[in-house]
Amino acid sequence: MVSTRNKFSSKFGFIAAAAGSAVGLGNIWKFPFEVGKNGGAAFLLLYLLFCFVLCYPLLITEIAIGRNAQKSPVGAFKAIHHPKWTFMGILGVLAGVLILSFYTIVTAWVFGYFVEMLLGNFRVGDQFSEFIQDIEMIGGYSLFILAVVAFIVSRGVTRGIEKASKILMPVLIFILFFLITYSLTLDNALEGIKFYLVPDFSRINVEVIYRALGQAFFSLSLGMGILITYGSYLKKKEDIVFSGAVITLADIAIAFLAGLMIFPIVFSQNLSTDGGAGLIFITMPGIFATMAPGWGIFIGSLFFLLLAFAAITSIISLLELPVSYLVDQHEIKRDNAVWIAAGIVFLLSIPSLLGSGYSAYFTQFITYYGSEVPIDFMTFLTDVSSNTLLPFVGLLTSLFTVYVWKRKKLFQELNHGSENFSSSWLSKYVGFCLQFIAPAVLAVTFVVTILEIFFGVQLFS
Repeated sequence: MVSTRNKFSSKFGFIAAAAGSAVGLGNIWKFPFEVGKNGGAAFLLLYLLFCFVLCYPLLITEIAIGRNAQKSPVGAFKAIHHPKWTFMGILGVLAGVLILSFYTIVTAWVFGYFVEMLLGNFRVGDQFSEFIQDIEMIGGYSLFILAVVAFIVSRGVTRGIEKASKILMPVLIFILFFLITYSLTLDNALEGIKFYLVPDFSRINVEVIYRALGQAFFSLSLGMGILITYGSYLKKKEDIVFSGAVITLADIAIAFLAGLMIFPIVFSQNLSTDGGAGLIFITMPGIFATMAPGWGIFIGSLFFLLLAFAAITSIISLLELPVSYLVDQHEIKRDNAVWIAAGIVFLLSIPSLLGSGYSAYFTQFITYYGSEVPIDFMTFLTDVSSNTLLPFVGLLTSLFTVYVWKRKKLFQELNHGSENFSSSWLSKYVGFCLQFIAPAVLAVTFVVTILEIFFGVQLFS
């Protein structure tokens, strides 16, 4: 039976969409401050290692499951004759929707800062806290962003997701290269490059390894079912093995280039690299404010436009996840499914919107066992979805592939578009990784996360 499912029209379209899913605020916002906090170049090397040793095999596995099943995550496991495992798809979709609910709010902050930069308002220091508590403005920005993304997704795979990705990704890369070129001309930029590219192996410890592993896994959109969904729109003739490598390289390259942009700017102002999450919304606007009149507004606006584009490419894929579920499992028309999903996400985003200081209840939402400090609703959702559900679903996916679906069937699917993959050395490594490396590493990551976050066990000092 010939599938009538929508397909990506080209290899580039698929790679652009999948890379856009992986490339988001995690690469341009989170990656630089993780590097800064965890040893500079030493962290970078570990991150690169984990992307290929662990993440690449899981990435091509998820794509292969989707293409074989021709379904989104919930239906994929049932379609390949294992209905008892559909709960994995449900967990993945749930994680994606929860992530999207707070990711939309963070994107609204980014877009709002872009607008503020255009107006010459640099929002330095404590002004960030005031900014995110303006719930009417932030709520309006998030609604606008969701509406734009919903319109793109409603146009379907080829005319919507693929077309938008083909435009957004090249523009994102162009802006990134322009900002890198500028940052390298600044005074003391070389010191930033040395910190970023010259490793100090004495900085490597168990915590740095753990953080690098987490950054690698989460930056590639694994465990949510996005790649299963995108794989279901892929033609049989396409080479998953090659495309997966390009997607991994693209994700790594954007993260690497983001560091190349950030650290020369930070060192040019003699600021600490350990800026944490505030590096983007507090430190960087302060730097832009010190630049020559006109340049600060231009560079600052371009910087936050870059972040906004990166975030939107991820939101497109995150919204497609529940949309494909509604279309596949409940046979709802795509247009209706898009606006239903967008509406649900907006409602779910309200507690995160209120939890930035506006509402005491959502700002001090919960206090974990063993801790005396309450956390806000957005942090709680991050812990439940990104930090807990994703490694758990990744662990289950590797076990499912090896012991239920079987490696033979995976390799048969990967052979389409990549002849003789099953007899290559790469297939042996992929099989070894799925059977031994991925389950061990993800099980440890899952347990460590549960102990650290929810039980207050301090495993790293």
